[in-house]
Amino acid sequence: MLNTKGKISIIMGVYNCEATLSESIESLLNQTYTNWELILCEDGSSDNTYYIAKKYADMYDNIVLIRNKQNVGLAHSLNKCLEHTTGEYIARQDGDDRSLPERLEREAAVLNNLPEFDIVSTGMSFFDEKGFWGQVIPVKVPTAEDFVLQSPFCHAPSMFRKEAIMHVNGYDTDKRTYRAEDYDLWFRMYANGSKGCNIQEALYEVRDDRNAIKRRKYKYRINEAYVRYKGYRLLKLPLKSHIYAFRALIVGLVPGGVYKIIRRKKYSYS
Repeated sequence: MLNTKGKISIIMGVYNCEATLSESIESLLNQTYTNWELILCEDGSSDNTYYIAKKYADMYDNIVLIRNKQNVGLAHSLNKCLEHTTGEYIARQDGDDRSLPERLEREAAVLNNLPEFDIVSTGMSFFDEKGFWGQVIPVKVPTAEDFVLQSPFCHAPSMFRKEAIMHVNGYDTDKRTYRAEDYDLWFRMYANGSKGCNIQEALYEVRDDRNAIKRRKYKYRINEAYVRYKGYRLLKLPLKSHIYAFRALIVGLVPGGVYKIIRRKKYSYS
């Protein structure tokens, strides 16, 4: 088992994911990189998520469980996780996804060897109840211009230097950034001087099933438009780029079934 320098604190907010949480945590226990801790924040679930998380926290010294008295959302939960981290690197994972065994090793190597980068992420493979159906590989070294069309980093498989995220005070908990917390974070980190890169492989498997599609509500498109507009100004992007803030609103008007077809065509294996 590989144990290189750089302790990683994995932060995971979990809510009503009893069916998938064990599989997600097991993918971390199978990592080739061993110098890590997992900070779990159970966010007021109504199912057995807390008890599954507690089982792992009781079994492993490097898994810490904290709990919200009521559901407060991902940004609040991740900030609460940050308060308990002891690593110099922060990694993300969602409770319904899986990391390939070498993910942490590969990402830590980037931060260990390339001090010019504060953020590193990877591509993602998408799967549902029928199996794998596609993947996305973001641009290798995003510039400010790459923020215009979409978020230049996949959030769930990302890793970043703790000092860099703390310099921007963690995740924004404003209700207007809900469901776009990651996009907002990258905007603010880049505006603060951080840079990042993407490993050109899919080292993370994201569950994209019926439940995920149901979570995409129009009010979150409004939030994305707000984050885009604010972020474009932060990065001093040309005024002509601001029109893309309305793209989220237009996409949100597309019927769910049609959106699913378009999305799967865009990310399907070629």
